[in-house]
Amino acid sequence: LKRELEELGITTQYYDGLLVAQGKNPTHGMLSAHIDRHGLVCTGPNEFQFAAFLAKNRSDLTGNSVSEQTFQLITSRYLNQKVQAYDPWGGSYLGIGEITNAYMCEEINNLIFEIKGLSHLQPGTPIAFMDKLKNEKGLLSAQLDNVISAAIIIYLYQNGYQGTAFFTAQEEAGKSWRYIYEWFRKNRLSTNELLVLDTSPYDTRSQADIQQIVLRNRDANARFKSPLLKTLKNFCHKYSIDFSCKDVYIQEKNKLRVQNNQSLLSLGSTELGRIVKESHGSIQGTTLQIPTTGYHTVEETASVLSIKTVLFILKHLYIKQKIKA
Repeated sequence: LKRELEELGITTQYYDGLLVAQGKNPTHGMLSAHIDRHGLVCTGPNEFQFAAFLAKNRSDLTGNSVSEQTFQLITSRYLNQKVQAYDPWGGSYLGIGEITNAYMCEEINNLIFEIKGLSHLQPGTPIAFMDKLKNEKGLLSAQLDNVISAAIIIYLYQNGYQGTAFFTAQEEAGKSWRYIYEWFRKNRLSTNELLVLDTSPYDTRSQADIQQIVLRNRDANARFKSPLLKTLKNFCHKYSIDFSCKDVYIQEKNKLRVQNNQSLLSLGSTELGRIVKESHGSIQGTTLQIPTTGYHTVEETASVLSIKTVLFILKHLYIKQKIKA
């Protein structure tokens, strides 16, 4: 990303857990996208765990994220999945394997994976899911979270965006908010228009297709009090863009769950919510998300229409010379 951005004439600063990109007008837009993806890590002799939920990564996980509430339910999705081990620093490949079993280990509260072909690995070696992008019948499928948002930001820079963008690590482990928050504090800056791009999970295609984009008024940590949220809602009304607010959607589902004596769903913990909470509101913003199905798998699926809609919104907000999606 750093190399690709610099080839476009964009200034970059690389910190621990954070890549900051700035064009010629850095205050005209502040976008953020986490660029870590779910994967596995070798934790012992022929032992592999879900990376985000290792014991050492749990300090920032508070139990209210969608990831934490769903990862135990999706073990079967990983069976027979091809994976590849790699050097975390150089990126060179260290072997290819196949998941033969996956199960929840209650004692450590994490998923344990059995992998054929990677018994030679040393503890600490990361392992990525192997995926290929599919484009069929107006739907894109791959491990989209959150590569799709990084690609959108690169596309914007290629077409004239001159604002700021933050690319963060460790969002899936609940840590990414620290890197952005620290950057604002070091530079003695604040904003009320930080826009965080991500995907938003739905159980079925019909549920996802009800809206083209997903907004939020709040998450489990904080309320989003940004003029940007109103701007996005007004823009959607003006251009007849179907949108929903994820917090409202979850609250409606919880009303039904109360009637059925089921446990309530969390409003979710987002990168932005943690930033707003910890900064006591000095950093504010909102989220813009693409509705998807197949959350946290190599077949996470989004509609091409939703992706084009996000591009349409962002270029109208941040690029003077309009471009075609």
